[in-house]
Amino acid sequence: MSNVDDPQQPAFTVHLNGSGGSLKGWVVVDTLVDGLAMGGVRMTPGVTEGEVRGLARDMTDKFTLAGLRIGGAKGGIVSDGGDREETFRTFGRTVKPLLHGGIHLGIDMGVTAADRAVFFDEAGYDPRHRLGAPDMPIDWRTYYEPLIDATGHGVGVAAVTALEASRRTEPARVVVQGFGAVGRAVARFLEDRGHVIAGVADIEGTVSADRLPVGDLLAITDAYGRIDRSRLPQHVTVANEPDAWLDVDADVLILAAQKHALNADNTHRLRARLVVEGANLASSAEAREKAAASGAALVPGVIANIGGAGAAALAVTRVVPFGLAADARRQWVFDWVADRVRRNTRDLLEIAASAAGDPLPELIAVRRKEL
Repeated sequence: MSNVDDPQQPAFTVHLNGSGGSLKGWVVVDTLVDGLAMGGVRMTPGVTEGEVRGLARDMTDKFTLAGLRIGGAKGGIVSDGGDREETFRTFGRTVKPLLHGGIHLGIDMGVTAADRAVFFDEAGYDPRHRLGAPDMPIDWRTYYEPLIDATGHGVGVAAVTALEASRRTEPARVVVQGFGAVGRAVARFLEDRGHVIAGVADIEGTVSADRLPVGDLLAITDAYGRIDRSRLPQHVTVANEPDAWLDVDADVLILAAQKHALNADNTHRLRARLVVEGANLASSAEAREKAAASGAALVPGVIANIGGAGAAALAVTRVVPFGLAADARRQWVFDWVADRVRRNTRDLLEIAASAAGDPLPELIAVRRKEL
């Protein structure tokens, strides 16, 4: 899929300094397929070019594994605490040639749908229209907003598939690290299927109990995933220590928050025998090696959290059956996500069981041949 001799080198990197305003950031296009690439934009104070490059490679791997003919890209903006709207207006003016040239940029950590609307507007970019492709019959917001839980749905499918592969029949105890949109959707998905949510971590720490009722937690959680401690039931334990979610007695750990939450310094505390990545780059390479050595299975984010990116790519590549009614179209996308996640999770675990080492490169190579 890559159009460069060294598959580890991105197709190109654009350094962003601003147009009509100051800005520091990057857009990394890892691969181009049929002239197209896509990925979200991340805005944090500490984002680096190397981080954006790694995320762009992850997008390439995600789309390869999902069988989508589109390349991987990613944007990064260094947050300076300035005027938010002006930052995204400057970003939109700066990346306008990329957006109109087949590089679709969406949302990621620190960037909201409202921010995306600002930079789309400033760039005069409308995903409904692209040279060489039929127009989308509905606007982007109408299409994408009903799919907000697609990522969490896929992560939940990955967890259930891996549990089935281990021949587990009884309900699993689950801890969810990160209670934003993905973490909340995964918690609902797994509870609905009879599993027990034993712990949840947000930005302030970890809450745990023999069983946490997800509906009650959602009622006291704000839009940013912060749980109101003053409204917790008395039987809930609250821990503020870093990484206290690792100490919760659980069978499954869902990583749905920051980069490298599971790392070389804390993996020795891992109790769960199954780790599913709901966030991008949720565990470091060292952590994955240590987890595997301890006998834990890990489903990486490039397989598990395809939902949001896949839903967007399906529209950009015009694969979605837009003729379906809204509810049927939403269900079609969710079924597509579940099918890809289920197949890749099963195949990854089969490869892992048959040979030592990281099974992911072998699976990516297989999927690349299928494109």
